[in-house]
Amino acid sequence: MPIALVIVAYLLGTLPSAIWIASANGIDISTFGSGNPGASNVTRALGWRKGVWVYVLDAAKGAAATGLGLWLDGRPIAYACGAAAIVGHMFPVFRGFRGGKGVATGSGVLVVLFPLLAFMVVPTWWIVSKVTRKAAIGSIIAVALVPAGLALFETPGWEYVAVGALCMLILMKHWPNVTRMLRREEPALHGNG
Repeated sequence: MPIALVIVAYLLGTLPSAIWIASANGIDISTFGSGNPGASNVTRALGWRKGVWVYVLDAAKGAAATGLGLWLDGRPIAYACGAAAIVGHMFPVFRGFRGGKGVATGSGVLVVLFPLLAFMVVPTWWIVSKVTRKAAIGSIIAVALVPAGLALFETPGWEYVAVGALCMLILMKHWPNVTRMLRREEPALHGNG
């Protein structure tokens, strides 16, 4: 049962929300902006409303996978399923392992495992991204806050390790953004519809 759940969670993570929404609006998201199939790049291409839809769908993948694991087999399997959904989003087998950065999907995992922490971190991402017009800055700050935020809860050591590992994976996916920001080449978000 646990292995089957993890496989289902991975496959759920591969669902290409950004590609679907961008394609429905006449955009090949792989050729626009950073080329990343995620909520931030859709926001650059189509505005905040479409970007929010991608965010919600990607977060729902993480939340559904984690919630399923929690319901059927407990917290350790919930982590495994959440991680599988994030990895599926980042490295989808059906698209040559070229996927998104995992922030939205990871926030869905966080909503299930630590809803209060998610309530603090997700608005932080939104505010920083809006103010700086750089989603990568918001993402890096928000993801870095998650392990620190666990100090607010009575969290077993293994959960610190699991959360820390997932956050590191997401931050590593942002390395190209960091190098673009250092060169002042990181695309900005736009405030249009």
